[in-house]
Amino acid sequence: MIVAPSLLAANFAQLQADIETIQAAQWLHLDVMDGHFVPNLSFGPGVIKQLRPHFHGAFDVHLMVSNPGDLLNAYLDAGADAITVHVEVDEPLEPLLKAIKKAGVKAGISLKPGTALTALEPYLEVVDLVLVMSVEPGFGGQAFQPEALTRIEQLKIWRQAHAYDYLISVDGGVDLNNAQALKQAGADVLVAGSTIFKATDRQAVIEALEHAR
Repeated sequence: MIVAPSLLAANFAQLQADIETIQAAQWLHLDVMDGHFVPNLSFGPGVIKQLRPHFHGAFDVHLMVSNPGDLLNAYLDAGADAITVHVEVDEPLEPLLKAIKKAGVKAGISLKPGTALTALEPYLEVVDLVLVMSVEPGFGGQAFQPEALTRIEQLKIWRQAHAYDYLISVDGGVDLNNAQALKQAGADVLVAGSTIFKATDRQAVIEALEHAR
């Protein structure tokens, strides 16, 4: 199980110090919000580029923006190892996903809880990562929506049936109480924000999530 602490839950006054406490994680999840696609603003490629030397694992960039194609090169240059875009955006996604892959970066796709899972089907052969949102995107600290388990199970069924190669990631309300169920449903990556950054021993929480049984 890959655990990806979500930077959105860190203390923005001491980002470098907070990152030093989560080096046990394989990935760092970076939520980019534009205030338009979702009703919140977070950070951009400049912050990501400055943080890149301070984390040893992969940078998992989640673009919650209306125009990911216009921003792609900036996040590639900032050091992203994976870039996830939303199926709801109003631009052709297949060329964008292929451009991400051509750059040597994992291409991911995500969807809001209210979007039908079938909206992803045209892209599942192309992507390396599918991000299931188990809360409404935009703000951290929300309660987990259990309907996400059914979505993860269906994505696992499609992956096996068609021999697809994507990882299944889940973001929103992930904690030690639901990690086991998420793993059993088929999740490969757990994105966790408050669960990790509010913990006294963050490394212990990361390890507990990784080894959820």
